[in-house]
Amino acid sequence: MTVPTAVLQSGLLPEGLNVSFKLAPAIIVLGMLLLFLAIGFVFRVADTENMWVAGRSIGNVENGMAIGANWMSAASYLGMAALIALSGFYGLAFVVGWTTGYFILLIFMAAQLRRFGKYTAPDFVGDRFNSDGARAIAAITTFLIGFVYAIGQARGMGLVGLYIFGDIGLPGLSGYQSMVVFMMAITVGYLTISGMLGATKNMAVQYVILIVAFLAGLFVTGFTQGYSTLLPQIEYGMLISELGTEFSEPFVNEPYYLWIATCFSLVVGTCGLPHVLVRFYTVESERTARWSTVWGLFFICLLYWSAPAFAAFGTNLYGEQIGAVYGDPGMTSAAGDVIVVLAAQLANLPQWFVGLIAAGGIAAAIATTAGLFIAGSSAISHDIYTNIINPEATQRQQVLVGRLSIIALGVITTLAALDPAAPIAALVSYAFSLAGAVLFPMFFLGMWWENTNRPGALAGMTTGLIVWTIPMINEVLPNYLGGVSAPLSAPLETWVPAIGSALIAVPVVFVVTIVVSLVTEEPDLETKRVVRQCHSPEPMGQHRTAEDVVATDGGDAPADD
Repeated sequence: MTVPTAVLQSGLLPEGLNVSFKLAPAIIVLGMLLLFLAIGFVFRVADTENMWVAGRSIGNVENGMAIGANWMSAASYLGMAALIALSGFYGLAFVVGWTTGYFILLIFMAAQLRRFGKYTAPDFVGDRFNSDGARAIAAITTFLIGFVYAIGQARGMGLVGLYIFGDIGLPGLSGYQSMVVFMMAITVGYLTISGMLGATKNMAVQYVILIVAFLAGLFVTGFTQGYSTLLPQIEYGMLISELGTEFSEPFVNEPYYLWIATCFSLVVGTCGLPHVLVRFYTVESERTARWSTVWGLFFICLLYWSAPAFAAFGTNLYGEQIGAVYGDPGMTSAAGDVIVVLAAQLANLPQWFVGLIAAGGIAAAIATTAGLFIAGSSAISHDIYTNIINPEATQRQQVLVGRLSIIALGVITTLAALDPAAPIAALVSYAFSLAGAVLFPMFFLGMWWENTNRPGALAGMTTGLIVWTIPMINEVLPNYLGGVSAPLSAPLETWVPAIGSALIAVPVVFVVTIVVSLVTEEPDLETKRVVRQCHSPEPMGQHRTAEDVVATDGGDAPADD
């Protein structure tokens, strides 16, 4: 997918957005940020169990709310409505892809991963395939996913912050860039104190804030403008004929192949995202893991059913009050990324109410950034430092390295977000393609085919990284190089788009992993027993893992052994 030419640059503000300091919204947002810091302090941690998996103490509803907040990032709250507004039918690929992924997680992975019982996604890969090399690749991939994904969150926080605090720039920075620095500093601050335990408590609060703000904004905007009464998620269809073919007709803006590629990449990417999978490690049993996924899917759908309606309302208001939505110049990606806030503003809703909607967008971005940074820092601290570099590390040392990793991830994300190369949803989709290409095949095959072995995993993950990197170099890297236009190869962009590269990568990785596993030595018997135990109908005790059962009870041996 070619990045729109109207990409946000340092001094460009979203057209139509009232960029000025507003006292009531500022009080709401600052109060919310202080609340996050206070919760992080109250639930501050000092040991690895609470730092990485919240002591495996989270219940199903609370974990479902955390899944919802962790999942519904700025890409869901802001970027999804933006893509639907800018590209119409193509944007529905994000609704379909992101929702479908959770059904696969629920059926094939949630309970099994909890029974395996590790701290992190790379921890699973390293122990399942008995390979520090595979663990290192998974850890680096996890850190890279956190970095790419969080750039979109930082962009969302910066854009929404402009509405609330105005174009007040720090020395040498624009107003947008100053907002990015400020919001990321708050996020990194509470995370370094709280770890996963405090982050989970905050996510439950953040979910309440974001869903109340989003739904209230949708209902009030629709009602006051005469678009809807009680069910805007259904009634917005009456607007479709007024919004033009660019919004309503399938595949006018983007081809069918790109829709399929994007949708597929989002489905498998959902099942490979480390900050999503780690939520199954924070609960006490596999039953809780399943039910928390069900609750999470329900909480997510509340917003996903509503985003297309908000996009329709915002697009119509923009066309009436600002200018043409499509064509040249049309709506910029910067304005699209704040269409939810912009719609409420153009509907002449009270300033404090628009501020509440903006606060919801910031809460969504911060919640997801928290999950990403915890996953990324645990990959560095637990999987690389503790398991590979210093196996004798004390808990104090592990927590210290984890906190330093959070700070490092925050710094490089902030620097990249000062002048991002794409809209929010596109940035996030690159991370999904990476997770789908590299990690999803390892989780799926590792859990469902006991003969998947170390050479197969190493070959598959390396192949996935290569296939993902090629379109990123083709489409994204030129945006950071002066005098080079993107894409470098138009045919490559058409058939292996960066935003949907997992459509090609996943089948290739599956084939490579299976073929290499078949022609090399099978995993040892104990590994097979652990995999078999992950599918056992017998429930395990709270806080027990498949490895515990195999070590104490022997587990179920595979039938052919």
